[in-house]
Amino acid sequence: MTISLRFIETNGIRMHLAEAGSGPTVLLCHGFPECWYSWRHQLEALAAAGYRAIAPDMRGYGQTDKPDAIDQYTLLHLTGDMVGLLDAIGTDQAVVVGHDWGAPVAWRCALIRPDRFRAVVGLSVPFQVRGPNRPSTVMPRTEKQRFYQLYFQTPGVAEAELEKDVHNAIKTTLFALSGDAPVEDPASLTMLPSEGGWLDGKPTTQSLPPWLTDSDIEFYVEEFKRTGFGGGLNWYRNIDRNWELLAPWSGAKVQVPALYVVGDRDGVYRSPSWSHLVPSLKQFVPLLRETIVLKGCGHWTQQERAKDVSNALLEFLKQL
Repeated sequence: MTISLRFIETNGIRMHLAEAGSGPTVLLCHGFPECWYSWRHQLEALAAAGYRAIAPDMRGYGQTDKPDAIDQYTLLHLTGDMVGLLDAIGTDQAVVVGHDWGAPVAWRCALIRPDRFRAVVGLSVPFQVRGPNRPSTVMPRTEKQRFYQLYFQTPGVAEAELEKDVHNAIKTTLFALSGDAPVEDPASLTMLPSEGGWLDGKPTTQSLPPWLTDSDIEFYVEEFKRTGFGGGLNWYRNIDRNWELLAPWSGAKVQVPALYVVGDRDGVYRSPSWSHLVPSLKQFVPLLRETIVLKGCGHWTQQERAKDVSNALLEFLKQL
């Protein structure tokens, strides 16, 4: 099965897509720090099963445009990119799937445009209802530690740390947040030392876990050496702005069929900031078909458990 690459124009930017197969459209939205390549296994599995699978480099990543202004990376921009993508490829509807930061995009696509996104799958990050407070004001912080998203807020700081040695940044991040890392409490990785950075204290490895190869790492390294990490980090810098912009949808529910998949060794699943959302997900996503918890799986769901995730997607799609 060949994966083809091309460019489209959407929502005022030039976007790079990987696609495979033909049939009903399934749109795959990646997270941080990744690119279309994180969906390599699902592109093939979906195409083989008779679907048209499309995985873009999201705004600020890979070969897609990377606007300079931080305020160009809000969830409304990112959702707009996905609507424009459907227009550009000439399709009325898609099932949208998102992992990590791609999950909030997928959930918002389903929330705001159920006419275009007929079903939604969230990997790792559940649908999050808009709370009463600005998100940055309620993120955990102590004298010695702070939530990693607070560290990502100041432009240039995390970029300098991650771009100093891109290979080390990618390899350490992929291993440390995986189910293979020897960490007793994966949620602890979401807290950083007050004076330290993202990579401080993260477990490292010489030998790679079976789901990750040297060439996989090199693919990501080459992409981020070219683009830097600024585009991806700008998504985090809009957390409070998203809260303001999404006020009109406060209390609104996702009203399309949905699936949620998470690893039981994912920091998101264990973190107090998110874990309470999982049991109550059906309250805000009434057509949630299932929550699948993958034993021993960490944060990189569709790469760590490629076959399990592909099978779960196909089973869900078959039922629609």
